This record gives sequence, C-alpha cells and structure tokens, in this order.
Amino acid sequence: MSNGSSISHFLLLVFADTRELQLLHFWLFLGIYLAALLANGLIITAIACDHHLHTPMYFFLLNLSRLDLGSISTTVPKAMANSLWDTRAISYTGCAAQVFFFFFLISAEYSLLTVMAYDRYVAICQPLHYGTLLGSRACVHMAAAAWGSGFLNAVLHTANTFSIPLCQGNALDQFFCEIPQILKLSCSDTYLREVGLLVLSCFIVFGCFIFIVLSYVQIFRAVLRIPSEQGRHKAFSMCLPHLAVVSLFISTGIFAYLKPPSISSPSLDLVVAVLYSVVPPAVNPLIYSMRNQELKDAIRKVISWKFFSHDKPPISSQVTPWVSRASQSVLVPQQEMEKMEMRGFTAEGTTEYRTATTRSRNGEEMELGFR
Repeated sequence: MSNGSSISHFLLLVFADTRELQLLHFWLFLGIYLAALLANGLIITAIACDHHLHTPMYFFLLNLSRLDLGSISTTVPKAMANSLWDTRAISYTGCAAQVFFFFFLISAEYSLLTVMAYDRYVAICQPLHYGTLLGSRACVHMAAAAWGSGFLNAVLHTANTFSIPLCQGNALDQFFCEIPQILKLSCSDTYLREVGLLVLSCFIVFGCFIFIVLSYVQIFRAVLRIPSEQGRHKAFSMCLPHLAVVSLFISTGIFAYLKPPSISSPSLDLVVAVLYSVVPPAVNPLIYSMRNQELKDAIRKVISWKFFSHDKPPISSQVTPWVSRASQSVLVPQQEMEKMEMRGFTAEGTTEYRTATTRSRNGEEMELGFR
C-alpha cells in the first residue's frame, strides 16, 4: 500500500481539452486576477494613506482586502500556468502549500467577516460604547484572532490530510488542491479523522453564521426605529456591503460542499469552485466601494496622484495611529438621543445633525452624530 510520501505530484483538472480553449481560460483568469490585484491594492493603499479612513470599519476592510489578495493568489496563478503550458501537474509540496494557504486565508476571512458583523452591530446598536468596545487595541486583537484562528485551522487540517495514506492514484477532480478531493484518494479508514475535523469546523462555521444573523436582526430592528429616512439610508449603506459579501461567501461555499451528490459532476464542481474561490476576491472591492463615497474619494485621490501628478500625494500624510481616532460619527436612534439628553449630555442642533460628547473609559472624548 502506497502512501502520500510515494506520490511526487498530483494531476489537476483541466478547464478544456483543446488548445484554443486553454488559452481562452488563461486570458480570462489573467483578466480576473489583474482586476482583483488592482482593486484590492487600491483599497489597501487608500485606507493606509488617508488618515480619515483610520477607523475600525476600514481597518477590518483593509485586512479583508489582504486576505482576498492572498486567497486568489493561491489558486489562480497555478491554474493560469497550467493552461498556458498545457500541463496538469502540481508537485506534492506545492499541493500541500496550496491546501494550507487556501484553508488559512479562507478561514481567516470568514472569522474576519464575523468580527465585521460585530463592528456593525456596535456602531448601530451601541454607539455610546463604540469607542470603548472597538478601540485601537481591541481592533488589533480581534484582527489578530481572525488571522490566528485561520492559521491554526489550516495547520491542523493540512497536517492531518497529508498524513493519510493515498492509493487511489494522483488525479484530483478540481483545478486546485482541495481537501475533499484529496480524501477521495485515501485507501484506509484514517480519512475519517479528517472528516471528523471537517464536521467540527462546520459546527464552528455554523456558530459564526448564527452570530452574524443575530447581529443583523438587532441591527435592522435598531435601524427601523430611526425616525429620519436619511438616517435609515445611511445606516443601511453602512451594513449592506458587508451583508452582500457575507451572503456571497456563504452561499457559494454551501453550494460547493453541500450540494446533492445526484447533481454533482466534474464540470459543475469546476464552475462552483471558481464561484467560491475566484469570484469573491474579485468582486468584494466593487461591493464595498459601490455605495461608499468616502472610500471612492480616497481611491480617486490615489489614482489621480499615481497617474496624473508628480507632486506629493493629495491624501493627507499626517501620521495617525490605526483606529485610534477618538471622534467617530455614529448613527444613534432617536430614543438613545433622548436618554442622553435626560442624563445631562450636551446636545446642539443643526440642520444636518445633532452632536453629543461623551467620555469613554480611557478618557478619550467621542463625538456622536444623531440624524
């Protein structure tokens, strides 16, 4: 009985048999990959350079763009190389590295999306505690926890998967190395260990999903209590991009791994794999920037400085600590504003909004906006 150590390489699934279609897939993937690199790179640069975007929401968005860049770079370049050079092979070490990095980045991204749901919940439902619950240190700790949980999850699954004896050949029915496809090559019951770990991971994923759903239930209840239509519109604009990204991420993943075996086929599995591994990193920047005027303005400044100016960038170069801005503009329902006024907070009315100043536990002042 052979095991994984006797396999020098794996054979990946090809997109097409004819050379013309292989080159077509190469150019298509190249376009998607370059678009993802450009879009995520612009978001990272804009957030890093513009101190107005040094807030918790944009800090998490920057980390999300980094994860998207990593995940699409794990699978697409190898697929493009195989299509260009008319080959299917990937080395055993390369396959293990691909499994590790893809599982690491996807797990970390899902954890980060859960953290971003908490950020939106606090911003909408508990705005008076926003500066306390999501200060600089708390944001860094939550982002590090997301990355760390993804890393540990990837180490556990990769080590367990590649310790399983394989004797069913070396051909994978996928265009990149994927754990379920590798388990199909197992020739002993030891693969049940990895199945058990995958089931445990599914329970954790389901727990995060329940947390996200409950967070948005509370968010929508709070938003619907805001009397101003403009305030409700702003609140929905803050939350809908994240909700769209989560929906895309979860729906494609669920269909990929939980679809009925009766409708499964290599071609369908290939299309679904592209949907959940390639499409989200490419469209996430578009989703987040479509209704976000602040981000669009910052990206426009980056582009204008990069391509049309030889002077210093128009974006402020002022050095400010990440997510440490004490002044946060937060939407607060009318009921919360009335409670603050009853408790003695000062509020001044303007035609646009009313502000109140409160002090967080660490002594920083935070300005709250009431639509």
